[in-house]
Amino acid sequence: MSRFAQLIRARALARNMKRLLALMLCILAGILLAFLFKETWLLVLVLFKHTPNHNGYEMIEIIVTWFLYFEFIALIAKYFESRFHFPLRYFIYIGITAIIRLIIVDHEKPMSTLIYSLAILVLLVSLYIANSRLLKREY
Repeated sequence: MSRFAQLIRARALARNMKRLLALMLCILAGILLAFLFKETWLLVLVLFKHTPNHNGYEMIEIIVTWFLYFEFIALIAKYFESRFHFPLRYFIYIGITAIIRLIIVDHEKPMSTLIYSLAILVLLVSLYIANSRLLKREY
């Protein structure tokens, strides 16, 4: 087989893999949208629930979880907008939001909260580096 034919075959394989990945990401986006609507409904129920044992942390946890779903859907949209590339900073945003959710849910252990806060600091430094001119690429 000639070198040219191998190159054509490799490009066809890569193109088909990108199509399969795009299809899978669209399915994942649909699933995430369903969970986002579920979290929205739960938020509405918690918001209008008038019980004396209502916990404010429950509502904040639902809101932060809602943002996690939203950020994952935005990441998938950005993947298609930036020509099949996942920007690093979006993963950092998701990580920060997830750790904030952990702090809200598991805030009874001071040492865990401190470690989570330090992890957020590391992610913020990473975000600063990722947004610097050295690593920033425009598509």
